Amino acid sequence: MSIHTFSKSMARFAALLAGGVAAVTLAAAPALAKTDLLIYTAVEADELAKFKKAIEQAIPDVEVKWVRDSTGIITSKLLAEKDNPKADVVWGIAATSLVMLANQGYFQGYAPKGVDKLDKRYYDTKNKDPLWVGQRVYAAAVCANTVEMKKKNLPAPASWADLTKPVYKGHVIMPNPNSSGTGFLDVSSWLQMMGEKDGWAYMDKLHENIARYTHSGSAPCKLAASGEIPFGVSFAYRGVKSKQEGAPIDVVFPSEGLGWELEAFSIVKNTKNKNLAQKVADWSVSRQAMDLYAPGYEAVAMPGVPNPTKELEGVAAKFAKNDFGWAADNRIRILNEWQKRYDAKSEPKKK
Repeated sequence: MSIHTFSKSMARFAALLAGGVAAVTLAAAPALAKTDLLIYTAVEADELAKFKKAIEQAIPDVEVKWVRDSTGIITSKLLAEKDNPKADVVWGIAATSLVMLANQGYFQGYAPKGVDKLDKRYYDTKNKDPLWVGQRVYAAAVCANTVEMKKKNLPAPASWADLTKPVYKGHVIMPNPNSSGTGFLDVSSWLQMMGEKDGWAYMDKLHENIARYTHSGSAPCKLAASGEIPFGVSFAYRGVKSKQEGAPIDVVFPSEGLGWELEAFSIVKNTKNKNLAQKVADWSVSRQAMDLYAPGYEAVAMPGVPNPTKELEGVAAKFAKNDFGWAADNRIRILNEWQKRYDAKSEPKKK
């Protein structure tokens, strides 16, 4: 073998050896370490997987750990843990709850990158670093089972007032506002639209027709979709989804106006994972997030994001005036009064 040939062979050997070492090194390299981020949420259970996947793809060093329940239950849990908070982030919770908790010093302010692109109605503008930031809007609606209406010869309601007519006695289910954010937006909006005296008088009449109060905002619509009850006071997302899944549901938007609420997020004060919590906050106001929020909801916090749900076109124009500050300041008083008047018809809580 010539010296030249020998040199070329050794060069090839060295290259192969180097490649092998590199491959072994890459194979032996540990995967990127992930940190658990505990997020309390009231987002619908069937949406959690898509949000977890998107967040973890955008932020590879985070492992999302959900604690999911209805808004009222999550709010009570947060209050019970006030002296020793467990959550890192509260996400997809009614803004009225977050405003109340923010007033008690529960959250730390943070201005997510891009928050200035959001509609100023939908985030905390009182503080330079917002204590809460909105994601999307959901509105009250009535889910009406057309098959059950025909069986029972019931007319379609067109207004909130219609639901107090004797013909609907025992045919209506709605959420308990102590457990459900949807229930609270109903009660709060009626009091704001009608005034407190007439609002409570309205609920007294409605109570006579209520079969029972549920501890979930989506349950009344699910029960209407299954045919257990003709009418479920719920929110539009669940009605639209039930209809898309083939249930004989009409989504009714009462003529007096629609109570509405804002899903929002906050970073818990003194979280040990502040950096990751802020990364999640940044993602949560991104266009990618807004596109994921939009299906089935009336509006998102970022102007100009198209609504892909035809059934909800124009619904935002029916929104009633909603004062988050008033609702937050009066939340406990309202819930206590509601409990005293109507709780006897609430279904048992699951243990």
